[in-house]
Amino acid sequence: MSAKKDPSVWQGFKAFLMRGNVVDLAVAVVVGAAFTNIVNSVVKGIINPVVGTIGTQNLDHYSSCLSTTCKGDQGIQIMWGSVLGAALQFLITAAVVYFMMVLPMAKFLARQEARKKAREGTQEVIEVTELQVLKEIRDELVAQRGGTEYERR
Repeated sequence: MSAKKDPSVWQGFKAFLMRGNVVDLAVAVVVGAAFTNIVNSVVKGIINPVVGTIGTQNLDHYSSCLSTTCKGDQGIQIMWGSVLGAALQFLITAAVVYFMMVLPMAKFLARQEARKKAREGTQEVIEVTELQVLKEIRDELVAQRGGTEYERR
């Protein structure tokens, strides 16, 4: 019984892996991982030095103390600098993804949809025009015969 079940499980697994959305997701994860390195470099090479003109270049050093003394490991420190650094990385990543990928793709798809609608609209105009011409020809033929074809029926 297990001999029959194993091939079907394997076949199901292969079918799962070969679905288009699984492959697309795998590609997105790999590209996202590579893109993370670029964003980290931008934050470390550009954002942190700009922030460093105000204070320290490493945002992790910014913190606030909630207790009376914060020396070393003593006291309660809120490390808001690292949260700010992560938020900046997220905003930069989101902005680059939106402006470099989402927006151009949306414009491209909108242009293709407009072209498709224009082609469909042109076909409808041509069909309506042909129909108008055929009606005019019919009316002329009926008029030449001396009455309407519909009245004789």
